[in-house]
Amino acid sequence: MNIFRYPRDREGIEERRLKNTFDFQDEKSRLVEEIILAVKEEGDRALFRYTREFDGAELESLQVSQEEIEEAYRLVGEDYLSSLRKAIENIASYHEKHRRESWFSTEGGMTGQLIIPLVRVGAYVPGGRAAYPSSVVMTVVPAKVAGVEEVVVVSPPDKEGRLNPYTLVAARETGADEIYKVGGAQAIAALALGTESIPRVDKIVGPGNIYVTLAKKLVYGLVDIDMLAGPSEILILADGTANPDFIAADLLSQAEHDPLAVSTLITTDGEVANATLKAVEKQLKNLPKREIASAALENNGSIIIVENLEDGFELANRFAPEHFEMMLAEPFKYLGKIKNAGAIFIGDYSSEPLGDYMAGPNHVLPTGGTARFASPLNTDDFIKKSSFIYYQKGELAAVKDDIIRLAELEGLDAHARAIKIRFQ
Repeated sequence: MNIFRYPRDREGIEERRLKNTFDFQDEKSRLVEEIILAVKEEGDRALFRYTREFDGAELESLQVSQEEIEEAYRLVGEDYLSSLRKAIENIASYHEKHRRESWFSTEGGMTGQLIIPLVRVGAYVPGGRAAYPSSVVMTVVPAKVAGVEEVVVVSPPDKEGRLNPYTLVAARETGADEIYKVGGAQAIAALALGTESIPRVDKIVGPGNIYVTLAKKLVYGLVDIDMLAGPSEILILADGTANPDFIAADLLSQAEHDPLAVSTLITTDGEVANATLKAVEKQLKNLPKREIASAALENNGSIIIVENLEDGFELANRFAPEHFEMMLAEPFKYLGKIKNAGAIFIGDYSSEPLGDYMAGPNHVLPTGGTARFASPLNTDDFIKKSSFIYYQKGELAAVKDDIIRLAELEGLDAHARAIKIRFQ
């Protein structure tokens, strides 16, 4: 990990920050465009071909059968089911608090807003070599809480053409309506365009690799998307009271995701900085994914020593991290200083994985600095809002001259006449 001092190393810190913003490569973009076009022209045939080419699986059917789901339940243990159901309950309870209601006002005429759930949503779940049931829970549960009629899960199969049983069980437990064995850019294309087997959706949510992210970017407009997700990030702001072993463990929890993951410590205490560096090296030795984590820390790991917490919060807000942990003596005292963060973890015992799996808030979060303007996935992502207007003649008469005046000012005579004709 690189150690910087702020403000002395301001340029190096800024270079490191900008390095972690989105970088879409032309070569990958061209491949994704080809895949989307092929799915548009060939439908299911393209999906079978790409699944064979990229996943090494020869499929007979894209949709998961009831028999496969029942087999998955036989393979997972009761302990897993217990933990999964507890997570689903917590996450559903949290998202229930976000639900909006339609409203109306009778000032002047009658106006208001209708809250309408989306009809059909696609949830992308990474898969293949690993299981990510937590991604199923975090995408399907808020959609169902919001009232979405049909939630479709897509995930890449293994070489035997099967989905991970833990992912399958999570999809069933959360109430997914359809589950398909297809991943990558081709899955995004299928959801956006529709094929013989997969009817198109209104919105696509969920994290994925660079090909999935590029595909979501390209189909936006045909469908809505949640966000463009980049590599995972954590930024920890710590003072001299923080536990270096806790800090190191949390930095590594993100570093093991991906060689491009970003782990940053900002601290006011040089001793904490040095002790954390030693703790990272020690904990790395026993980490199963130490090669991935080591690469991430080498590429994107930073320890920044600041003169005071004011500078620490200034830097944190510029980084706008996906996950922001405060390991401070009085963290609530500084809560109002946080302007840009996806999820905020307060205190020594609010470790980032608590948010990934169990606490309730969503773990699909803005990355790459987009927390400056974006929010975590929530029930608002699964609704649309339609305004409505109802005026009777007397109510329109009270404002007709104003409407006519403004319309004529803009040169829109037909607009003005549409009002005038009602009073001739």
